[in-house]
Amino acid sequence: MRNRATRRETCRLCGHALLDEALRLVPTPEGNEFLLPSQLDREQPAIPLTIMLCARCGHAQLQDIVNPESIYKDRTYIYATSVSLGLTEHFDAYAAEFLERHQISGGLAVELGSNEGATLAAFRKRGMAVLGVDPAPDLARRANAAGLETLPTYFTADLARKIRQERGPARIVIANNVFANIDDLVDVAAGIRELLALDGLFVFESSYFLDVVEQVLLDTIFHEHLSYFSVKPLEAFFRTQGLELIHVQRTAPKGGSIRGTVQRAGGLRPVDASVAAIIDLETDAGLFQLATYRDLEARLDALKADLDQLLDTVTAGGGTVAAYGAAVGLVTLIYHFGLGSRISFIVDDYPDKQGTFSPGLRIPVLAPTALLERKPAAVVLLAWRYQQAILQKNPAYVAQGGRFILPLPRVGYLT
Repeated sequence: MRNRATRRETCRLCGHALLDEALRLVPTPEGNEFLLPSQLDREQPAIPLTIMLCARCGHAQLQDIVNPESIYKDRTYIYATSVSLGLTEHFDAYAAEFLERHQISGGLAVELGSNEGATLAAFRKRGMAVLGVDPAPDLARRANAAGLETLPTYFTADLARKIRQERGPARIVIANNVFANIDDLVDVAAGIRELLALDGLFVFESSYFLDVVEQVLLDTIFHEHLSYFSVKPLEAFFRTQGLELIHVQRTAPKGGSIRGTVQRAGGLRPVDASVAAIIDLETDAGLFQLATYRDLEARLDALKADLDQLLDTVTAGGGTVAAYGAAVGLVTLIYHFGLGSRISFIVDDYPDKQGTFSPGLRIPVLAPTALLERKPAAVVLLAWRYQQAILQKNPAYVAQGGRFILPLPRVGYLT
């Protein structure tokens, strides 16, 4: 068996060796490794899940790195864009807005971590030639079958040179919810710089660490996410890589994200005031001070205590507890809040998750009909962001007396 995890001792943005512990969460197995019944004897070691803060540039990041081969290559990678409610529509609007803002029409758009190709499709229907790069073989097959050419590999500087030689420079390079998953960002940045046309733009969207901290978005912290981005360290990183961050906006996905636009250094477009404004916001919020994370730790402890108390009232009367949502972030929630011994089963709407078992704890994942059949007294909404959609899908469970419990960003019954 290949080594499941390694430890990085330097900042992945600036290379500094001094990293301070900001937030130590309960170690977990890799969160996307749901098991089939035939795989229940598979070893799934718990790996440290600790966010470190670079003392020089302020970048927040995990030290312990799960081998990407075990996430993307060794098994079917389950997460698909189409599973997340509203995300395909979000990427369609994103493509329209981006092309309009920067007055781009035609040319090549290359996407890193292109998944099933939802973003590629949005750019293609607006006149762009598109190419995807994704290391998950099953996702690449699905995209190619849909007519969206996708290379089943990792994006590197060497691959970027090959693409440019064969297809010419890219007007747009895209990275949605994948830039944070890459350890060697220096090589990827070199590839982006190599691939971009002189007037080309790199656009990325990623979970925003200020939102994670302020809204206690615990379920966005897991091993696949190596970086927890804020604008100040990213702006400095791009400058060192011959690139320039020229625009930033906050967006809604993942409980709060940022979309950044980058050009080659000395490019044609001016730097928008949004970059300096958001850096000031981060500084004022204390995002680069360790005291902020001591406060976050205390808030997490308080949420755990509140959830424990509420679940005690459910089980004291003999009721059982289930959970809703088998996404990767559930593993962090279940482990850090100590829910493993409380949850009898998990339900999920996605058929590929049904019939599997959760990483590490082996909690069965069933179809939502199990709520009517097994009649748990309460269901913890691990997929809490989709609370209204879940409530609308399950009126029969509510009608029989069942209740949904929110674990984040506050603890309480969903009414």
